[in-house]
Amino acid sequence: MSDPFETFADVEELAERLINPDPVVRRLAVKDLGETALAEAEPLILGAIGDPNAEVRQQAAQALAEFDGLEVAEGLARLLRDPDSGVAQGAAESLAALKSPKAGGPLLLLVEDAAPFVRAAALRALKALRLPAALPLAVAGLQDSWPAVRAQAVGVIGYLKRDETLPALIGAVRDANAEVRAAAVGALAFSRLAAAADAAALALQDSDWQVRNAAAETLGRIGRGSATPALIAALDDEFWQVRQKAAQSLGKLKARDAVPKLLSALTHEKPNLRKEAAAALGEIADARARASLEAAGNDPDPDVRKTVLWALGRLTNS
Repeated sequence: MSDPFETFADVEELAERLINPDPVVRRLAVKDLGETALAEAEPLILGAIGDPNAEVRQQAAQALAEFDGLEVAEGLARLLRDPDSGVAQGAAESLAALKSPKAGGPLLLLVEDAAPFVRAAALRALKALRLPAALPLAVAGLQDSWPAVRAQAVGVIGYLKRDETLPALIGAVRDANAEVRAAAVGALAFSRLAAAADAAALALQDSDWQVRNAAAETLGRIGRGSATPALIAALDDEFWQVRQKAAQSLGKLKARDAVPKLLSALTHEKPNLRKEAAAALGEIADARARASLEAAGNDPDPDVRKTVLWALGRLTNS
């Protein structure tokens, strides 16, 4: 395989293009430097974050996603405050791609920045780094006045997976903002404690369907049988997506009490729900499902038929 850098000029030539008076030339030079992913290109791209042209700076922010480390994090942190929203958003996206713990220092400082966009972006980037030092800042972030900051704080807490933060997450399940509630319910999946399952089960009654959808999925991941009645009730949710997640979770829980409701779902108009109901029945492997599954073998959707055959095989082998 040829060197990918053979398709364009070497780093020295690209560096010369960075001082070209035409911003289009400079932007394309930054783009090509990023595609090299060479260490020699990193300082040149970092220099481009100070370019007078917003499109060049935005390209630099995007190109830095190919690199890592403290200097990259510091450069992107500066761009979060760029007056151009496209540049700031590009910096936020690249920050979220950082993997080195060395990037944590400047990010931790940004969590308490005056600008809510900066706070949210810093928390989003800290999530994947899983730094213990970010935990108290994230818990404090649950009280932030901006919903986007609270939602990202929930993500940090969920990724760190500490049981002592469970009360804070349960509190966030009652947040005024639906996006925050959905994120909090999803984050509860890290815990296997009864309190987490109880909170997620209660969220199945939330007014927002996406919160209910997250709750139905989370209950399957927590894996506590006490959630079965709430999930069975969710099979009557007005949104088929929630029903689908509930069926999936009931299958994971091998909930025999759910068999009658799942059999009814085999005839739902949405093929995705019929498929998930068949899969759940296969996981449960209850003989009561055989006749209905055999009838579903003629389903018009090929994916449903394939799943039905798998489910019947599970019944045969159980």
